[in-house]
Amino acid sequence: MAGRSRTGVTRREFLVGMGGTVAAGAALSGGARADEGDGPPVAESDRVLGPEAVRITIALNGENRTLDVEPRVTLLDLLRSSLDLTGAKKICDRGACGGCTVLLDGEPVNSCLVLAIDADGREVRTVEGLAADGALTPLQEEFVRHDALQCGFCTPGFVMSCHALLSRNPDPTEAEVRAACAGNICRCGAYSGVLAAAMAAAKRRR
Repeated sequence: MAGRSRTGVTRREFLVGMGGTVAAGAALSGGARADEGDGPPVAESDRVLGPEAVRITIALNGENRTLDVEPRVTLLDLLRSSLDLTGAKKICDRGACGGCTVLLDGEPVNSCLVLAIDADGREVRTVEGLAADGALTPLQEEFVRHDALQCGFCTPGFVMSCHALLSRNPDPTEAEVRAACAGNICRCGAYSGVLAAAMAAAKRRR
């Protein structure tokens, strides 16, 4: 027959067959999507948040606080602008200086790099939450005694980094203190005082 290829299939038969294959594939794909829609609900971790404010609860310096925050707000901005806790400093705002260091579940973090909603259900401690009833901690007293500050702008970040270290390691070496403060920058150059203060505080804890 004219138009029939060497395989015995005409062009018309080939196109009709391909059309059926495409239609069947589309039907199967639609069925798969329907099955997905009937599946389990989206996990909490996969929820889309925003752009409206989201309600979160954080244990802030030992007190539960419930707030409505936009998903774009950082933990640093929440602390400074909404809660008036200005100990954590907004300096580089890119996690390079350590001036905004706070403890999140006991671990030091750059709060400028943490979204406030990521602190939901977790414990946050700032430098304001260290002293009890207005009395400085031994670490803070040693910072004063060893002149571990000049302008004082970076001091809260150093205090929080050293506090985190001494909480998990009450007997650190000088090298371990330096490593713990590696992410903190002091433009005044009070590093030797910070090191001496941390070592003296460790000695008092022992």
